[in-house]
Amino acid sequence: MTSTELLVDSPAVSTEPARTADRRRWFALAIVMTAAFMDLVDVTIVNVAIPSIQRDAGASFSQIQWITAGYALAFAAGLITGGRLGDIYGRKRLFLLGIGGFTLASALCGFAANPEMLVASRILQGGMAAMMVPQVLSIVHATFPAHERGKVFGLFGAIVGLGAVSGPLLGALLTEWNLFGLEWRPIFLINLPVGIAGLILGSRFITESRAPRALKLDLVGVALVVLGLLMLLYPLTRGEELGWPAWGFVSMSGSIGVFWGLVAYEKKKAARDGSPLVELSLFKVKSFAAGIAVQTVFGVGLGIFFLVWTLYMQTGLGWSPLRAGLTGVPFSIAVSVAAGMSVQKLVPRVGGRNVLQAGALVMAAGVLLYLWESDRYQLAIASWQMALPLVVMGAGMGLIFAPLTDTILSEVPREYAGSASGLINTVQQMGNALGLGLVSVVFFGSIGDRLTQAEVGPAFVNAFQNALGWVAAVMGLIFLLMFALPGRAATEERAATEERAAKGAASDGS
Repeated sequence: MTSTELLVDSPAVSTEPARTADRRRWFALAIVMTAAFMDLVDVTIVNVAIPSIQRDAGASFSQIQWITAGYALAFAAGLITGGRLGDIYGRKRLFLLGIGGFTLASALCGFAANPEMLVASRILQGGMAAMMVPQVLSIVHATFPAHERGKVFGLFGAIVGLGAVSGPLLGALLTEWNLFGLEWRPIFLINLPVGIAGLILGSRFITESRAPRALKLDLVGVALVVLGLLMLLYPLTRGEELGWPAWGFVSMSGSIGVFWGLVAYEKKKAARDGSPLVELSLFKVKSFAAGIAVQTVFGVGLGIFFLVWTLYMQTGLGWSPLRAGLTGVPFSIAVSVAAGMSVQKLVPRVGGRNVLQAGALVMAAGVLLYLWESDRYQLAIASWQMALPLVVMGAGMGLIFAPLTDTILSEVPREYAGSASGLINTVQQMGNALGLGLVSVVFFGSIGDRLTQAEVGPAFVNAFQNALGWVAAVMGLIFLLMFALPGRAATEERAATEERAAKGAASDGS
């Protein structure tokens, strides 16, 4: 049994150590949540600063694409490996390695002497994020018992809501302020004090945990995962600006064969020494398999919406990045509030699947309301008129995100927490990439090739409405997929049992 499991499962050994352990794990939670927030912000903060980077650094269009795509590809390709490394070598160790490397890469980005150095630093930053991010859910899963995870994932959902909109807003503020004449560089340098604090406090407060039996890193599995993900995600990430070349479709088709080979190899690897990179046995757990499917499709919807939304406000309506960022604040607040309420208040009363399905319907309703308002007000729409649909959409997203993560991990054995966490983050990234690829069809596909200045606004408004229709359809599909999730008893009875046992142990200890 690991030290973390002793910490969690034996609360009655001594009253004072239990209180100290309780404080330590909540400090640890704050640290890993801050790191997750830092990564979420960094994914979106760069987009707002791209014009400043292009102007100040002299970056070409291709280099600008790689500043965003390089991070995304390195991040997605390394997530499963990062999660497994945490299982093998220790989640605390990998988290500290990841946050330290992420902080160093952020410094290299901020002090980049030329576009080539910036691109290389962003790829490094994505790779370090892939070491850091899977450990967040792994540490939570290994440290907190089932009856406390609902509260924790509620907080995690709130952090995601804040990160989703804080990135563009923070990027706009830092770019417009031009601190110390540094232009775009503060969007990366702001990570330095946060990362250093996380490294120091994490080494003190996070308790180490790893798989209870010795595992070996599956290097062949790593190679197949990286190859398959790159073959799928690279064409999706860059297909639109390259004009969807034929080799892109060949690559995406070939990735299916690579993933098939990965599954066959991992089965043999598991039978031979029990140390596969991907624990295929996880997909026999109904809550995990169904939740992963929902997570992938949900990522598609988010990938479509957030990019299209940014283009609609800044290019179609002609708003500044700061105004666009401030317009998204109601959405962020709604996600945070709904995520906190969903797991702590609603799931215990009506069941996780019911809350998730309600979230899908609420988010779809918000999308349709947004579509109606955009059609009614066209180019004259104001920020305050967007507030209501954004609040409804944010509430729906909050009702989905936190309970979904809890549901996916609810029946996963602790020794596989890293592998499961890596898979969750990977399919989210795959879904986002698929959504971004679909933007060329659902958004740019309805915009003419040669538009006059007067035609740009109306064209983007109409394309935005078309994309919203697709997002609403995705929410409908998610609602149907959620019927495959287990009912209330399968996911919440265990938490209730653990809570009763914890209260009984605490009473005996006192």
